[in-house]
Amino acid sequence: MNPIISFLKQRRSVMIRNLNPSALPQNDLLSILECGTRVPDHGMLTPWQIISITGKHRGELGATCLRSEFARINPDATNEMLEFEENRFNRASAVLCVISKPVTHSKIPEWEMHLSAGAVCQNLLTAALALGYGAQWVTHWYSYNDKMLSTLGGNPDTDKIAGFIYIGSMTKKPNERKRPNLSDVYLSFEHKKHEGPH
Repeated sequence: MNPIISFLKQRRSVMIRNLNPSALPQNDLLSILECGTRVPDHGMLTPWQIISITGKHRGELGATCLRSEFARINPDATNEMLEFEENRFNRASAVLCVISKPVTHSKIPEWEMHLSAGAVCQNLLTAALALGYGAQWVTHWYSYNDKMLSTLGGNPDTDKIAGFIYIGSMTKKPNERKRPNLSDVYLSFEHKKHEGPH
């Protein structure tokens, strides 16, 4: 079997709790980022941006945004909860944030631009896994937080965070999880045409 197809058939995200935050080599990070940009992009608009959060910036962003915003939204949060939020980004070697930044275009719908940003997330995730790292694509509450978005260079009036890709070495290999049966999600048009109306 083609090795790429074999890999994709076995692709499995690794939970953040099973990542080791040891430093990610710059060459590997650059390879992952390059793969992230090789996505369908109708009109070559590049309607997205990738922000890399590494090193000391993980903790700085945790203290200035994650902790403070969680405390603002959850006034009853315990110190233990606030510590957890502050240290979220420290659990990975690198956290890549993908911001969907649609532009005005007379022919290309905004929806397609958001889809392209989602494709960036998938490529970043897949590239990290292909290099042997553990990685997970998440959103969580801070993907929908205006301060987080603006801090990372987005405009809350137009932009959206498509996700955060956490990357690190694996401390534990993931177990396989249930996948949909192909027959439940795939139907040929020919079959649908002959099925007729209900």
